This record gives sequence, structure tokens and C-alpha cells, in this order.
Amino acid sequence: MTQKPLMPLNRVGEVLRAALEEIVARDGSAPANEVLAGVQKRVHLTDVERSPNKSGIPRWETNLRFYTTSCVKAGYLQKGNGYWKITDQGRQALKMAASELIHDVNRKYNEWAAKRADNEPASEKSEKEIEEKAATITRAEIFEKAEEQAQAAIEEFVHAMAPYDFQKMVGHLLRGMGYFVAHDAPPGPDGGVDLIVYKDALGTVPPRIKVQVKHRRDTKVTVKEIRELHGLLNNDEVGLMVSSGGFTSDAAREARAASKHVDMIDLERFVLLWQQHYERINEEGRAMLPLAPVYFLAPTEE
Repeated sequence: MTQKPLMPLNRVGEVLRAALEEIVARDGSAPANEVLAGVQKRVHLTDVERSPNKSGIPRWETNLRFYTTSCVKAGYLQKGNGYWKITDQGRQALKMAASELIHDVNRKYNEWAAKRADNEPASEKSEKEIEEKAATITRAEIFEKAEEQAQAAIEEFVHAMAPYDFQKMVGHLLRGMGYFVAHDAPPGPDGGVDLIVYKDALGTVPPRIKVQVKHRRDTKVTVKEIRELHGLLNNDEVGLMVSSGGFTSDAAREARAASKHVDMIDLERFVLLWQQHYERINEEGRAMLPLAPVYFLAPTEE
């Protein structure tokens, strides 16, 4: 049986560029499965590119995943918890044509590999060798896909919750982190503050934390909402905005530049904090989002 041809390197560059553009369009961070879905809308993939390799993964996806690992080493991407995030360097790299981008990624990866090998020169691989390696699913890819699927399932479970249940979960998380929830607003109008939280049981140790919880799937917190929370803060108070729908990039900049401290927790960070503090969350809270650890063979760094 004749082996199907591999994707040419410049074609991988087109797919990689489309992935970076998709992340930018999603305010710089997105679940990997959403990025992959977006790439399929941006790029007309051939039947060969859509065909599965021996591991059952579409050829274009395997090639893309392989090169996103190189993008991480090049400083263009960050990957973790099922999310892909573009860096400022990655945004600058989008000024390159696709063919220039893919060769730049290879060059920077080789520079990283050379430093890792105690400054011994990294041997240049031919495009054929690189493509053949990309065509085979690696341990890292298996780990990535498992991590992405787990994160997506948890997030979908949270999205399906009623808004007030999500607010209760935020309270349980903060208690598990060692804070004391002095006020938990009931359903209905709350004056802009859903939770009031202290560092000690009597509220004698500053700061007092005012928490707003936004539970929505596709609507991100805006600059206006950050400013409204900021306007509720007095001296020695901190604002915390928890949003399952995320934050616009402008809202994130507004929070970072605010004169009073305003922190942000999106769904990715919420799940990570829930995992980190899971054993300290009370039984009622754990029952709302029950998790179990699953162990995988750790990927090797390439």
C-alpha cells in the first residue's frame, strides 16, 4: 500500500499561521479544541490533509500539534490546561508570511535545542525528517489531547450550572483557599457585590474583598463591568471578578491598570484553583464539582 504524501513544510506554515490568527481573534487565549475547529474554517484542507495517520489523528492536526510545541520553544505560544495562548512575540511573528514563519519557528527551535545540549550545535534536520517526525503521534500529543478533553468536560459541566450554583462554588473555592465568606448574596439584585470575603473570621485583617460572579458561556466581561466593580471599592478593599465566560483583552488591561487592585478569575483559572485546593474544599463544595485524578505517562521534553 502506497504511503500518503506528507504535508509540505510551507503548507504546515499556512495551517500554523491560521491557528495563531484564530487565537488572536479569541483575545489571545482559547481552548485547543476551539482553535482546531477555527483552523478548519480558515483553511481549505484537502482530503489527504484530513486523512488519519496510523494513530487515527487527522494528518493536518498532527503536523500542527507538532509545530505548536516548537512555537512554545520559540516563545510564540504558551500551552497548558487544554489552552493555547499567544505571546507578544507570537503576535509580532504574525507579520511574517506563512513560509517565513515556519522556517523561523524551526530556526528558533534549533537555537533552543542547542542551548539545551550545553551549547553544542544542533544538527539541522531536513524538511523530510521533520515532517516524518510530525506525522507520528508523540507521547506529548497523547498527553495534550487527554488534558484538553478533561478540561473541556469539566468546563462544560460548569457551564451547565445555574448562575447561583456557580456563585456558591466560588464561595466554596474561596473557603478552601483559606478565606472567610462573610456575605453571600441570595439570588436577585445584589448591588453589584455577590460575595464579601475576609482573610480572618472577624474581618479585622485587611483587605476586604468584594467579589462579582458572572456566569455565562459566550459573553466576556467588558471594560464597563470592570469599572463598575472598581467604583464599588473603598480604601483597603480589593475587587475580584470571576467570569466563566472570560474577559475581553480591553477588560483585562483595564483591571491591570486600575488604581485599586482588581483581580480576575476566568474559567480556566477557576478550574486550576479548584484542582489545587480540592482537598481543602468542604464536602458540599466537592459534591458540586467532583474531580478524580487520572495519571498519564508524562511527556518527554523534545
